[in-house]
Amino acid sequence: MRLGARSDSLGSSEAARAAERPVYLDNNATTPVDPRVADEVLRYMAEEFGNAGSRTHDYGQTAKSRVNRARQEVAEVVTAKPDEVLFTSGATEGNNLAILGLAAHGGATGRRHIISTQIEHKAVLEPLEQLARRGFDITLVPPTSGGWVEASAVRDALREDTLLVSAMAVNNETGVIQPTAEIADLLDGHDAYFHVDAAQAYGKLIEPLRNPRIDLLSISGHKIFAPKGIGALVMRRRGFRRVPLEPLMFGGGQERGLRPGTLPVSLIAGLGLASSLALKEHASRTDRCTAILTEAIQSLEPLGVIYNGDPARSAPHTLNFSVPGVDSEAAIVALKDIVAVSNGSACTSQSYEPSHVLTAAGLADAQVAGALRFSWSHATDDVPWADVAARLHALARP
Repeated sequence: MRLGARSDSLGSSEAARAAERPVYLDNNATTPVDPRVADEVLRYMAEEFGNAGSRTHDYGQTAKSRVNRARQEVAEVVTAKPDEVLFTSGATEGNNLAILGLAAHGGATGRRHIISTQIEHKAVLEPLEQLARRGFDITLVPPTSGGWVEASAVRDALREDTLLVSAMAVNNETGVIQPTAEIADLLDGHDAYFHVDAAQAYGKLIEPLRNPRIDLLSISGHKIFAPKGIGALVMRRRGFRRVPLEPLMFGGGQERGLRPGTLPVSLIAGLGLASSLALKEHASRTDRCTAILTEAIQSLEPLGVIYNGDPARSAPHTLNFSVPGVDSEAAIVALKDIVAVSNGSACTSQSYEPSHVLTAAGLADAQVAGALRFSWSHATDDVPWADVAARLHALARP
């Protein structure tokens, strides 16, 4: 990969090994760290290592200043205010805090109904299962066969006692963009809070995440070329009222008492810079991803591939498809020396269970079993699509 290669700092054997590795096409699982971000992280690990909570000396003040700047950098991407950004370990923690953190308010107000979708990440579905065990009423809206949830279905499920609507911005398996703007519009005038899991969209789709009706927005650094272990939950105020979240952990006053613990300044600095770069380079990154998508579709079309999710409604960095007669596990093995791909979410790939996302869309069992997810970025090297197509064609032959 062009991004992160840093061949100038590699030994000759390491550089040779990097050149021989397959092209990485699993960016929805994680992205490489941008070298500029890595340098920023290292600086705040090795040089400016102060604790942002230390008020009595320059080391602490420097750390605090960088944390505050990172809040501004994250907020700017989604047009929020810096004090509406709470740093977390990633979107999973953000999702848990957004969903479980509202439970006490729901119980106190008698609003115990929550709407979400059948195609959410497990980091949303499993917290919802916990609330169901506590007596909350959960409605999961099914997707269309094209992979998106109709906003009208959310509207039809809305009730007076609905506490929360939670819907992802871009599906992690199919890349299909969900109608968050339409859902936000239909919630106008309703008290329900709107949470968006933006792990696959933050820094990649700009305008949809800037909708002021989105109350809670979860992001992960490692999806936008920052390190693993850092993310944020954006909590927009309604006028002067904050979302009434309760903490899930206790032990300090950091992050307005909602997320205790010493702030990882170096990781926060990395997330801040990665956010700034994503916004600044958005147009060129999108153009590069779109070019790769176009080439992929042209190369794979002769195979008679079946797209799992409408490509016309998908983000330009993801393509999920099945080749008739080809099992995904066999395809991954056949391709492993030229491209690194997956057959679904990294969080559930070890289970080898059918994709709950594709199953919810009503796709045939064979189509689900053959699903391959290719995901790239602006930094992806040229993909040997002709070789990919040839390998898959060989598997498909009787």
